[in-house]
Order: sequence, then structure tokens, then C-alpha cells
Amino acid sequence: MRRSSMARISMFNSPLLLGFDHFERALDRVQKAQSDGYPPYNIEQTSDFGLRITLAVAGFDMDDLEVHLENNQLVVRGRQVDDDGKIYLHRGIAARQFLRTFVLAEGIQVESAELDNGLLHIDLQRLLPETTLKTIPINGARSKTEAIDLKAEAGEAGD
Repeated sequence: MRRSSMARISMFNSPLLLGFDHFERALDRVQKAQSDGYPPYNIEQTSDFGLRITLAVAGFDMDDLEVHLENNQLVVRGRQVDDDGKIYLHRGIAARQFLRTFVLAEGIQVESAELDNGLLHIDLQRLLPETTLKTIPINGARSKTEAIDLKAEAGEAGD
């Protein structure tokens, strides 16, 4: 049986999209992170520039949770420790670990994180980018006669 190898087609393959390869890597990370559904979460818009991520983390204490930024990624990690001293007749709630990542766009700032009744709220703020205008000077090539004159002056100065 003959196997065909399919090359991955990039969305950012256009010569007009220079320097956007980091977006492609971010999309790859998002695609990988979507495969795990735990813990469930909501993302809501709280104002024109405000966002809130809410994760359902029932059973986790503040000491069991960690929130940090890592290369434009918001990383939320939860670690619970099993209590070996308990004897369970039925165990439907297992201590578990999770890692949930959210890729943040440039200009998104994490304002706060709060644990309330088993819900971890992370508030984000979108900063308005400053509009900048920069004029790029256009340098012209010297004419051939100018270049010859400059060489002649350099030769005379060396005498």
C-alpha cells in the first residue's frame, strides 16, 4: 500500500504576510490545548475593553492553583494531592491535575485572579495601542558622476 505524505499548508504562506509565523505557532498551541475539556470554562466580555475567564475548579484551594503568564500565554495549573488516610466506599471525585492555557493577543493584560465558590475568575484588560506614524526617508543612489568626483577627491587627499 502506498502512503502519501501531505505537506501542511500554511495560512501565512503569502509573501505579503511577513513576520507572522508566530501567529501560526500560536494557532498550533490553541489547537492542541482544545483537546482537553477539563476544567470547563467561560469567557465573557465585561466591558468594551475587559474580558473575564472563569474556570470551574470545585475542590481546589488557592494553594492548589497557579496562574502565570508565559510567552503571551496565560497558564492556569491545578494540582490536588490525594489524602491516603481516607477509606472510600465510593470514589466519584478523584483528585486530579490540570493545565489550561489561553493564548493572549498583544496588548492583553492580566488584571487579577480571584477564587470564589469553586470558580476561578481571571480578569483581563485590552490596552488600546498607541497610533504611531513614522515616515521612512528614501535614500537615493548617487549618480555616476558624483561617485567619480568623490573618488577623485579621495585620491587627491591621499597625495
